[in-house]
Amino acid sequence: MNNINPPIFIVGAPRSGTTLLQYMLKSHPEISLPTGESHFFIPIYQRHAEFGDLKVKENLKFLLTEIYNARPDFFDDDFHGIKFDINILSDQLHALKTSTIPDVISTIFQMNATAEHKKYWGEKTPYYILHLPLIKEMFPNARIVHIIRDGRDCAISMLERRWDLRIYNIYHAAYTWNKYVRSGKDFGINNPDCYFEIKYTNLLNSPHKSLKALCKFLNIEYNESIINFERSNESGKTPLLTRPLQANNTQKWRNHMSIKELQIFEAMAGSTLTEYGYELSNPCASISKFNHLVYEAHIKLCDIYFNFFRN
Repeated sequence: MNNINPPIFIVGAPRSGTTLLQYMLKSHPEISLPTGESHFFIPIYQRHAEFGDLKVKENLKFLLTEIYNARPDFFDDDFHGIKFDINILSDQLHALKTSTIPDVISTIFQMNATAEHKKYWGEKTPYYILHLPLIKEMFPNARIVHIIRDGRDCAISMLERRWDLRIYNIYHAAYTWNKYVRSGKDFGINNPDCYFEIKYTNLLNSPHKSLKALCKFLNIEYNESIINFERSNESGKTPLLTRPLQANNTQKWRNHMSIKELQIFEAMAGSTLTEYGYELSNPCASISKFNHLVYEAHIKLCDIYFNFFRN
């Protein structure tokens, strides 16, 4: 049953607008998107040898147990079509003769979509952008949607949630943003037919145009419900999900980043910013070897603190 309908993966650097795009697309009458993030696709797939022959029902049950235990809150709170009942699902999947981990995942998500009366299933976990070749191996006809936001604005938002995201300073934020965006770009160069980039600024400033282009890429008819998407009342979600789109939610870095922070960020990620058309405040920005060492040491110390006192 794997990939009867092409799955949709929303990816991007942290705080790039992936959640906003997730809620917009899930409002389309044909697209099912859980409201959380799965996180388990890659680690479970990398453990495939542990699960043995999935045609054996007990092995299938073991796999389903590990999938559920990896993200119980995701399946209990964010999966809105079916209940993740291991016994029922193992019976259904066994009857369908699913024999691979991607088949199992795809079938469960497709069941969830069907229960929501939708045709396509999708998923939003930003860090999957670092594993897109593996995602394509798992789901050969997957459609990858990469949302890109000015990294300096991402950095401000990342550092507001530094302990949640474990991104501790401007150097760390620049490195992370650059790594994520370059990973997506490199994949897209080699896989142009299944990869689509959408800029956060365009999504806010010209949503109809941007989303019509996205729907064309997905080969799905555009529907106004994407613009008039269902808002979230959850306090933990991004504020943009509780109010209309705000075109001015850009270039926050001009008022919220110091000259030193801008210098560090642009020294680390300036070429990628320029490639995507973002104006640099200092095209000649550089970072000394000493500052590299100081920021790296700070990251390690914060990790030690997190592991011993906050975890």
